[in-house]
Amino acid sequence: MALNIHTFSNKTGGDSVFKAIGHPLTADAMPGLLTRLRERGRVAIYDPFDQLGVLAALHDLSMLDVAAVYVQAVEEIGADRLGMPARSVLDLPKADAATLLVIAFDADRPISHIRHLIPEGLDVESLDAVRISSDLLTNKRKYLHKLNFATNLGFLRDAEGRHSRIVTANYWSSYSKQPASIWCRLFDSDGTNLATWKDDLPGPSGTVVIDSRDVRERFGLADFTGTVFMHVVGAAGHDIVKYALDTYGDADEELSCTHDANAWPADLYAGLPAPGSGERVILWLQNAHPSPIPSGALGLNRMGSSDVVSIEGEIPAFGTQAVDVADILPALSWPDQVELQAGKHVVRPRYEMVSDTGRHRIAHVNVERTDLVPDPGIAGLKEHLGKGYLLPAPILPTDRFSSIILPTPMSTAQSSLPVALTLYDADGTEVLRQPMGRLGRDHAAMLEATTLLRDANTSLSSGWGHMELSYDFSGGGDDAADGWLHALFRYEDRATGHAADTSFGAHVFNTAVTYKSEPQSYAGPPPGLSTRLFLRTGSNGVDTHCHLVYPASTPWHATSETDLVLTRADGTAVETARVAIPCSGSLFWRVSEMFDAKAREEAGENAYVLIRDTTCRLFGYHGLVRDGVAFSLDHMFGF
Repeated sequence: MALNIHTFSNKTGGDSVFKAIGHPLTADAMPGLLTRLRERGRVAIYDPFDQLGVLAALHDLSMLDVAAVYVQAVEEIGADRLGMPARSVLDLPKADAATLLVIAFDADRPISHIRHLIPEGLDVESLDAVRISSDLLTNKRKYLHKLNFATNLGFLRDAEGRHSRIVTANYWSSYSKQPASIWCRLFDSDGTNLATWKDDLPGPSGTVVIDSRDVRERFGLADFTGTVFMHVVGAAGHDIVKYALDTYGDADEELSCTHDANAWPADLYAGLPAPGSGERVILWLQNAHPSPIPSGALGLNRMGSSDVVSIEGEIPAFGTQAVDVADILPALSWPDQVELQAGKHVVRPRYEMVSDTGRHRIAHVNVERTDLVPDPGIAGLKEHLGKGYLLPAPILPTDRFSSIILPTPMSTAQSSLPVALTLYDADGTEVLRQPMGRLGRDHAAMLEATTLLRDANTSLSSGWGHMELSYDFSGGGDDAADGWLHALFRYEDRATGHAADTSFGAHVFNTAVTYKSEPQSYAGPPPGLSTRLFLRTGSNGVDTHCHLVYPASTPWHATSETDLVLTRADGTAVETARVAIPCSGSLFWRVSEMFDAKAREEAGENAYVLIRDTTCRLFGYHGLVRDGVAFSLDHMFGF
């Protein structure tokens, strides 16, 4: 029961059509248009750009008495459109209808092309009747321009003593030097519109914060759990709304962080862990669209199994549903993995780990790609790309933390994963390499760094370092790699019992040659050989820690030239610290240790650290720390 919509292509990027048709303000206007059409009588539909399927998927057209559907592409004549064969637009003069609905925005031009075919007395309507207001458009000349729909969804909760906080920077104005604003609508779990607002964003590189407590006070709300729809006006450089999501509570033990929702709903998501002993895993499903998700349209299965168990209960338009994984798949337990059959209904979901000790933490799953096939060429890339695709992650201080890796299939093409894990000291020295073999799609094989070090009778001289997951073809599997290598990393504080999950995928790092858009670049063509990362800071006794890794597929500069720029909320730089990270090494640090109290006081509330390096590409993880109580950790975002 997947939606008939196109959302994202790894070649062309995100699609604006479904965003425009599914925008909350378009949903507000759509009933008026459909009612007018119904009251006039029969409707003829002209679908010049093949967008009728998206409209029908996201809005209920059943009230319309459709006489015929017309298309302009000859190859589409006879194709199914709303249960009837599409007709050539040349047949339009014979239309038996009161109104012609043209499925297009900026419809004047396509209408002008067929003006001579429109029968006298046939009223003409188009999707321009449900456009969002012009003050929300970045590019007023082209409605479907991708920068007009720089949107995303956020999970926002303020209930039962638990709060959430979305933080990012106004990187759009950093590109354009023009002002920007953000339009928001908060939906409760049942899809009720709780509040709508529009705020000016700070100047270039200023901090953007949406805190659930502030929203609750501003609009006089009761407890809520749901979705905040965010639309950036004046976007430039990126049509993506990236952010960090912190969850915190009235109790100090409540602390976790996760990543943005990924604005393009996907068919499948993976990397969802089954619950461990004394745990529950709550999957938060956020309906991304203005149409309800039918009961049974979503489902869960053990990774590698075709036995899908449906998730019952309709999810309202823009609604949010909590699903206890054990209620759907009671036989599974950590480190089993779960796959979500999502059908493009929901954005990248969060999951919440609930311990029987009362601790909660939130993390996210990842998009499982359906467009990949195995690439035998990857196995022969060593001559050009050295270590090739690398997935780096921290090894936190081994005297206190467990650092766990669980490789996660993240493509329907991955029937097996031929991988190895390598551990590095902070100075870039390879300490240990552990082949994991050719893991099956249904595997539940995890490794823990401190255990590996102890069993090998070795240690990290700095007490911490990093690990890299990479392909290993020594045992075969040359035909199994597709470049979309992922893993779930779990960090457990053995002193407090607090934990954090984070997950990401492999890339080629720091080499001058390119392979299939790698090394990836945030802006411009590959190779991406520079760094711009966002690190938000804590307050009120909460510190910020950061683990920067300098991975290199081939030998690169001996050390990084990394600037850590402490930045005020208005985007003004306060102080810069220069650090040198060894190639294939890492740096684990805290804001309170890198910048003295005077600099932090000058930076003030809602400060952040811009991590900038023009000599190499770093990969980073960040989080907040309440010493001796709780910590959070997730991968960082760049722009």
